[in-house]
Amino acid sequence: MQSGLYIKLQTYMKLYVVPTPIGNLEDMTFRAVKVLNSVDLILAEDTRTSGFLLKHYGIKTPMQSHHKFNEHKTLQHVVEKIKSGQNVALISDAGTPAISDPGFMLVRACVEQEIEVECLPGATAFVPALVTSGLPNDRFCFEGFLPQKKGRQTKLKSLAAESRTMIFYESPFRIVKTLTQLAEVLGTERRASVSREISKLYEETVRGTLTELAEHFTLHPPKGEFVLIVAGYEE
Repeated sequence: MQSGLYIKLQTYMKLYVVPTPIGNLEDMTFRAVKVLNSVDLILAEDTRTSGFLLKHYGIKTPMQSHHKFNEHKTLQHVVEKIKSGQNVALISDAGTPAISDPGFMLVRACVEQEIEVECLPGATAFVPALVTSGLPNDRFCFEGFLPQKKGRQTKLKSLAAESRTMIFYESPFRIVKTLTQLAEVLGTERRASVSREISKLYEETVRGTLTELAEHFTLHPPKGEFVLIVAGYEE
């Protein structure tokens, strides 16, 4: 006898969010390689950059460009592909997609359309930077990239009373400016840690006050992508 309760089975396939190495290719997981080999399509932030990674692992799955400049235009097309029965994987140039990278809009669209989304565990730059900073990591907030112009000062001032450890991403072209401005707002003696080139040959972590770090990178021209960890406010 059949129960009156039943579950409607959807024919939709799945969106896989797949982290990729942030520097060292040996950090790619077995599962990530398996998924990228098995899906019908890979959405890549930069197909040229990702092409080297896929070639390294012998992955021949077709790729399609998916970045912040075309994400809103290609969104519905990708959703329709998944609805038609295709499995799609989303990768970024490095790390976990949607963390200061394209991906949020697509994930949200899939959730709204009741398409299953699965995110594989894997590389994210801020985790090793936070752990090695020596600063409290039981409570923290991820701020990503600060606004470059409009709203920058307002954002900085809003963090003055933040008691949790703060995490920022920054480019080598703005790291000294950001450290200097944070020192002005949070105080020159606020402790911080700067990590760059994580998992790469010239990986480096420098710890000190915001002022000391600004002086260090003024004297030593910064290179690579930076993760900045700043101690929270203490009364």
